[in-house]
Amino acid sequence: MAIAYFTTNGYVVSIPLNNTQDYDLVIEKDGDLKTVQVKSTGCKTANGTYQVALKSCGGTNGGTYKTLIDTKIDFLFVLNEKLEMYLIPKDKISNKSTLNLCDKYIEYKVKI
Repeated sequence: MAIAYFTTNGYVVSIPLNNTQDYDLVIEKDGDLKTVQVKSTGCKTANGTYQVALKSCGGTNGGTYKTLIDTKIDFLFVLNEKLEMYLIPKDKISNKSTLNLCDKYIEYKVKI
């Protein structure tokens, strides 16, 4: 969905060859390159707000090894199970472990 969104809006989309970088896509428009991390969610809070995890876990002990705010990306693209999309600038995110797609982020909801 992220690739479809960006290509239909005139961006050139590049996909990294491996998964060792912080970003999932590189987008380019008019010579301006930006990096994007893509996440999806079906998880909701008790009040029905979609919530997306911002941390990466794993390794031998299953601990957190990276959070989104520690990365060098430009945008977070989120798709929820209702196919609603958000394109949030990283500098607007201060949470470390999760982000609730509440009214605070409504201005970043993608209009189709």
